[in-house]
Amino acid sequence: MPNFAVTYHYTDDVDLVNEIRPIHREWLGQQLEQGALLASGPMVNRPAALLIWNAKDIEELNHLLDHDPFEIAGAITERTIEEWNTVFGPWS
Repeated sequence: MPNFAVTYHYTDDVDLVNEIRPIHREWLGQQLEQGALLASGPMVNRPAALLIWNAKDIEELNHLLDHDPFEIAGAITERTIEEWNTVFGPWS
């Protein structure tokens, strides 16, 4: 199955992001345990995050990401998904 790099851009509503973050991280932990999520974390100098996923195709991943508590709460203003050709590393 292919890997995908996903970028989240967060809303300026820091209180909303902070409120939903624990539920979001619990959901991510479940995805990690199931093998769909490979890595994730916030960017250091901007309100965004990078998530690396393994999925059958972009449609399957889009459907899965629609269930992210951040997405449901409106904490994400933009989501980009790109298929990633992983040449080197543990997910290649």
